[in-house]
Amino acid sequence: MDKPEIAQKSPYVMDIAPGKYAWCSCGLSSKQPYCDGSHKPTGFKPVIENVEETCKVAWCGCKQTKTPPYCDGSHAKLG
Repeated sequence: MDKPEIAQKSPYVMDIAPGKYAWCSCGLSSKQPYCDGSHKPTGFKPVIENVEETCKVAWCGCKQTKTPPYCDGSHAKLG
């Protein structure tokens, strides 16, 4: 698998509590935007993000971002 699967063509915008999050980078997880281990045969690894305070986050849904795990608008360029 050379490129990640597109999970959705928009970000996952949500309010999150402080904690450690494992963002899915392969696009195969059934628990999007978080990792469920589906990446194991692909060579992709989750991006671990430590959030220190309650905030609103826009996790990348298309998996094409240049600023993982956050949305950078790359989904707007998808066909």
